[in-house]
Amino acid sequence: MNPLVRDYLLLGLRLGRLVDGLVDCYYGDPALRDQVAAEPPPDPRELSRQAGRTLAALGDSDLEPARRRYLTAQLAALRTVADRLAGTPMSFRDEVRAYFDVDVTRTPPERYAAVHDEIDALLPGPGPLADRVEEFYRRNTVPPERLHRCVQAVSDALRERTRDRFGLPATERVEYTVVRDAPWNAYNRYLGGFRSAVALNAASGRSVAALPIIVAHESYPGHHTEHCLKEAGLVRDGGQDEHTIALVDTPRCLVTEGLAEAAVDAVLGPGWGEWTAGILAGEGVHVEGERVERMRGLIVRLLPARVDAALLLHDEGGDRAEALAHLRRWMLLPPDRAEQMVTFAADPLWRAYSVTYSEGGRLVDAWLAAREPGTSLADRFDTLLREPLLPSQLRADVAGTAETTKGVCR
Repeated sequence: MNPLVRDYLLLGLRLGRLVDGLVDCYYGDPALRDQVAAEPPPDPRELSRQAGRTLAALGDSDLEPARRRYLTAQLAALRTVADRLAGTPMSFRDEVRAYFDVDVTRTPPERYAAVHDEIDALLPGPGPLADRVEEFYRRNTVPPERLHRCVQAVSDALRERTRDRFGLPATERVEYTVVRDAPWNAYNRYLGGFRSAVALNAASGRSVAALPIIVAHESYPGHHTEHCLKEAGLVRDGGQDEHTIALVDTPRCLVTEGLAEAAVDAVLGPGWGEWTAGILAGEGVHVEGERVERMRGLIVRLLPARVDAALLLHDEGGDRAEALAHLRRWMLLPPDRAEQMVTFAADPLWRAYSVTYSEGGRLVDAWLAAREPGTSLADRFDTLLREPLLPSQLRADVAGTAETTKGVCR
């Protein structure tokens, strides 16, 4: 193993001792994990210095340029994690920029209001719009007692499509469990060896278009598929051991979450609502497939309100009640779902991560749309599954396409 890659892995594992959940997964050399477990608790200031030394050494290393670029971005973010743990003051905006290489701003309320008008047209009837949305949720709920069966049915179908379109290792598998009172809808824990454990929040069946969005996001062709293909290609075939660890609050997460948000479009495309309705009907659950699909497209445009709420909490002096009110008003959420989102945004580990869904989704969507003529969305998506692209690379590709198009117009 390259010594600098080893240093990177050790740094991530050591930070993981200080921040529970920072190491999303690790399936590399167990000796490194055992070494870190046997060490005294690390000093975050020393970890920041370690990150700096490894960064400085990368410039003269014999690693390929793509690997140096990836490790440089990841290490810079980990140094910020260590600095924050050591007490370095930092605004929420600066923290997000340091972790994910993205700038976040408030979204003008009139954009949300315009989406509300479209939802109003989709769900006509008397009473406040929020009540009609809640009733729509109620009609299209997957009951907690049927969630596991329904998820498994959708997963089996998406697995076949993913294998046919993107390829999967023969021994891969995903196991689903249902939990309660989690701050997220679902969570993928990659175990290595082409295996994932996905935990589902029992309340996640209330989310608009919960299926197949959750399965596509977490499993096929989202997080699980990405981990499998990168383990097969980058780690086993390419010897790039830096990909045996996945670390929260690093630039790669922005692309990973954006990829997962786009997964259902890559594997199913338009019409996925009716496709899902057909599968769920076989499990005794009836949903308004076509309308659910349209509603999901509108709800996605309201997701930046989560970023607004985080900025309100952390940079603008707002309190929990104000963040809840903002989410309920603009995302048309019931109280319990708004509470869940604020809890996520207030969590010390996940507060910055909350921006990756909307901002990663925006960036990946723009990158997918900037594909060359004749390249399908699925082909473009396949590149994300196999290559460790960073936000800066996606932005550069989008900008380059825009310049080329501008030149053609002239």
